[in-house]
Amino acid sequence: MDLSIFTQISLVIAVAAVMSIVMRLLRQPLIMGYILTGIIVGPSVLNLVHAKDAFETFAQIGIALLLFIIGLGLNAGVIRGLGRVSLSASMAVLLLVGSVGHGLSLLLGFDNQTAMFLGIALFFSSTIIVLKVLSDKHELGRLYGQIAIGVLLVEDVVATIALVVAAMLAKGDITIGAFEGLGLRALGLGLGLALMGTYVVPRIGKLLAKSSELLFLFSIGWGLSVASLFELAGLSHEVGALFAGVSLAGLPYATEMASKLKPLRDFFVVLFFVTLGELFTFDAIKESFVPAILLSLVVMVGKPLFVMSTLGWMRYTRLTAFKTAIHLSQVSEFSIILIIFAASSGVVAERAVPVITLVALITIGISTYLMKYDETIYRLLEQHLKFFERKVTRSERQRRASFPVILFGYHKGGHEFVEAFREMNQKYLVVDYNPEIIEHLEHQGIRHAYGDMTDEEFLEEINAARAELIVSTLDTLETNLVTLKYLRRHNPHVSFVCHAISYEDAATLYEHGASYVSLPHYIGSERISNFIKRHGMSHAALSNYRDRHLITIGRKALESSGS
Repeated sequence: MDLSIFTQISLVIAVAAVMSIVMRLLRQPLIMGYILTGIIVGPSVLNLVHAKDAFETFAQIGIALLLFIIGLGLNAGVIRGLGRVSLSASMAVLLLVGSVGHGLSLLLGFDNQTAMFLGIALFFSSTIIVLKVLSDKHELGRLYGQIAIGVLLVEDVVATIALVVAAMLAKGDITIGAFEGLGLRALGLGLGLALMGTYVVPRIGKLLAKSSELLFLFSIGWGLSVASLFELAGLSHEVGALFAGVSLAGLPYATEMASKLKPLRDFFVVLFFVTLGELFTFDAIKESFVPAILLSLVVMVGKPLFVMSTLGWMRYTRLTAFKTAIHLSQVSEFSIILIIFAASSGVVAERAVPVITLVALITIGISTYLMKYDETIYRLLEQHLKFFERKVTRSERQRRASFPVILFGYHKGGHEFVEAFREMNQKYLVVDYNPEIIEHLEHQGIRHAYGDMTDEEFLEEINAARAELIVSTLDTLETNLVTLKYLRRHNPHVSFVCHAISYEDAATLYEHGASYVSLPHYIGSERISNFIKRHGMSHAALSNYRDRHLITIGRKALESSGS
């Protein structure tokens, strides 16, 4: 029975919704539910999808929107700062993974040219999956996340070159002039974007900001149009979409643009993963199982080891190196596209297609779990990862901008402090570990970061030691103590204001150097925020307040001991 495109999409979304509920009940990543949906609706099971061109187009739109939104959160400074490490790590992995993959493919019986393309295909990591996971975890701004994004950018450039080479091999015409032309077109598009984003778009910014519908339409039009221009120029539309976002990242309404596009992005991204799952066919996979398993080991064991070794050599910490490596431990959807294109052009053997398809499904499926539980895995392997960390690690330069004021925890009275900081015209950052709070802060346009205040790596990345005032609305003694000890080791002069639930906890925090400890029945968030508005970030004023509070705590302690 022939189904309309509307019916096909409706059925696919319905199956995806059911599978997502199942994944949520099983506490599994939703991405796996989307891929399983593709397998179920694909030719191997229900065979519901027949408008394959339409679904592939929807998938490409999803990729473009995802990368455009990511680009809106980046800026030229981040890209420049990560250029060296991204390029070094990428080239090292390309050389090592490519060589191992090429050698193993030869042993598996592939011809030399097919083995070369398989080796290159193993090098690419999935841009859309890595960015989706980082976005869901609210860790796009973490150092490891930024390094991973930088590596993915380099991989996209290499992917474009690989596709061009495959096309040239198919025609039997490989010339230096073709590469020079590609480079000139890329330079021209980059300069054009920089000029438009700097001089033209800001001039119409007020007009766009007046209408939410106009801003939404402009965002889609800009992102997809620039992506199409890059594709017409012989470059990747993924790279075009990313740089379309980067060109607008400095605008004051970039955050609002991103928030309006996210629901649309999520819809198309689901269709992308469904399309990926459709590639799974049982008949083609049977004879490719053993080669795919061996090549998957190269990707999931060899690639992370090479990434960690490279980053360790560049003096990054083992945590940064490990998390970056884990997030690059899969092959890309582009790996499949490259091999399919090369096979259809007669450049590589046809049997390479089911092999790379199975490698993609295996590595994407497993790496999704590794990325979700990366913190737990790291804690288990931490002692064994010392080999990848040099004795003297670099002073991380690729961090967030410094903030004089940092607020940890927004839910319990945090808004009072934010209002105080705004009235003081003080640059501030709000940190929270609740995804729902982060979404709220994002919609409100409040500068924020998602992270755990007990994670020293995270504290380093937000330059907590360089702040002048840090406020914690959390009242857990252990949590505040960890942060306080870190601050006193790295910046004894920073003012640390926190909360406690008892006089005993307050006394302990004071003993470890807290500037002021707020007790709910002594002084609330509103009063201490008003105090900060009156006195600014004066350490002396906080000390006087602290001394008065210590007298109160001492009196209460005597009363409790006497009773």
